[in-house]
Amino acid sequence: MNMFQLSCFLAVAETLNFARAAEQLNITQPAMTHQIRSLESELNVKLFKRTTRVVELTPAGFMFLGDARKMLEISEQAKQRFADMSDEEMQTLSIGCHNHIQLFQLPKILREIAARYPHFYPRLIVVPFQHLFRLLEDETVDVIIGFQETGQLKNGILFKELQKVPLMCICAAAHPLASRDHILPSDLNTEKLVLANPPTASFHSHITGRRPPSDIYFADSLEAVSVLVEAGFGVAILPDYSTPRSPELVAVPIEGMPPLSFGLYYKNPRNNSLLRDFIAVTEENFHASLPSPRASDRLLLP
Repeated sequence: MNMFQLSCFLAVAETLNFARAAEQLNITQPAMTHQIRSLESELNVKLFKRTTRVVELTPAGFMFLGDARKMLEISEQAKQRFADMSDEEMQTLSIGCHNHIQLFQLPKILREIAARYPHFYPRLIVVPFQHLFRLLEDETVDVIIGFQETGQLKNGILFKELQKVPLMCICAAAHPLASRDHILPSDLNTEKLVLANPPTASFHSHITGRRPPSDIYFADSLEAVSVLVEAGFGVAILPDYSTPRSPELVAVPIEGMPPLSFGLYYKNPRNNSLLRDFIAVTEENFHASLPSPRASDRLLLP
């Protein structure tokens, strides 16, 4: 059924006269009859009882009356919503990331972009990192926030570094390592590990070594990592920017492990001024937005 059929039905229901209903909608009476018969055929019911003298709603017609009015009302609301928009289209920018912690760096950046683009419409997408590249290749997302992965970029994808982020050992507050100002990679050799699954960051291969499977726990999210570490199942090695927040966890800097590159993945923004400005504003703001703890700092997570 379509909105015109519903309009025809309501016109006949209100006038109980096919000729007057056709006149209201500025169509011929045969055309009105055709629309009603098509609607009845689709619903498989008779909506009107018609004789040479009267037109009456059938019980089914009375039941359908409320539905028809609601459907037309929803249709009119949708039309009005877009009719009230300005002639300038919404300027959408889809921003992808693989965990919610990364979203917390965006409010100031989004405010600045909104001040430049009154019709700015951001879409924030959180999905596993390995799926983000496919979305970027398909242009479902415009830009990805994340850590640089090893390997060649393909299909025209570019990467802009925003900051070098140090690696931290995340452990329970009661763990022996929690009292240290810093630790070395060798201090982790006897520790059980809690890793985010899937382990996308390249440094994971360097810390797992030849450990047996029983010494490694995989978690599906940073929140799950936090729970397992706090429960004492092991320690986690995470970039400082990704450290889960809990008063029962301590982040200790690791010396001797190179920092990770954090930045933006995107395709050539030549024809996308909104994306170009987002990249520029993000680059300007990110040094102030991201904490850069000194290697000697011992961080008690708030």
